[in-house]
Amino acid sequence: MTDEGFTRIRYEEPAEGVARVVLARPEAANAQDRRMLYELNDAFDRASRDDSVKVIVVAADGVHFSSGHDLRDTSKVSDFDTVGPYGGFDAPGQEGWMAAEQEFFMGFCWRWRNLPKPTIVSVQGKVIAGGLMLVWPFDIVIAAEDAQFSDPVVAFGVNGHEYFVHPYEVGARKAKQMLFTSEAITAAEAHRLGMVNEVVARDDLERFSLEMASKIAQQPLMGLKLAKLSVNQALDNMGMWNTIQAAFGLHHLGHSHNGQRFGMIVDPEGADRIRAIAKGGKS
Repeated sequence: MTDEGFTRIRYEEPAEGVARVVLARPEAANAQDRRMLYELNDAFDRASRDDSVKVIVVAADGVHFSSGHDLRDTSKVSDFDTVGPYGGFDAPGQEGWMAAEQEFFMGFCWRWRNLPKPTIVSVQGKVIAGGLMLVWPFDIVIAAEDAQFSDPVVAFGVNGHEYFVHPYEVGARKAKQMLFTSEAITAAEAHRLGMVNEVVARDDLERFSLEMASKIAQQPLMGLKLAKLSVNQALDNMGMWNTIQAAFGLHHLGHSHNGQRFGMIVDPEGADRIRAIAKGGKS
């Protein structure tokens, strides 16, 4: 897919050695439908394979970075050229849905976490549930002062979103509080917890992120690759991938339970609460 074919994102080259991938659905608070996810993956592949690019910046148009999964999305996995080794997307029961989520949720996030070049994500406004899956896979997080991060999907009768690295990002006890209460974490608190690298004024977000990207781009790419691999392998040795896989299985236990009890993969009573959070109400 070329950049001219993108309808949900933009691919930019704002500075030497820097590619910027921008979520471009501000009218939907950058909710992620499957087309957006596949466009993002195409853009990251393009930047990774371009030898002139040393750093990838992820940003978003509009007031909010991302409201999470687009629950109105009616597309099917068969509408896209799949990336992972998964199959059986049309299988009955939980089998097909688990394969689909392995492809475009857990699979994409892990793939993006392991991109061979440094990544920076610039975040403003609300980042809700699946929105965190466009933040946590990346190496450096720059947040505007108004940014806030939440994962309220326990209200849906599941354990959290599909890329379950919460204990690694905010620590075990804060992860439990975040999940149990659906409360958002502010940019300042996320910085204190080590989830966010820098907090800047909203008007300075783009400039600051680009300046950091340009600074990193002055380093030799080989050294950057090795440094990233070293840190990622340290996390791997702590069991990050095993954590994600175990939680993913429990996530689908929740979906299966909801399917048997409610006839749908989520607890319908959770919808109003999550909708209130997305619109700015209290949890």
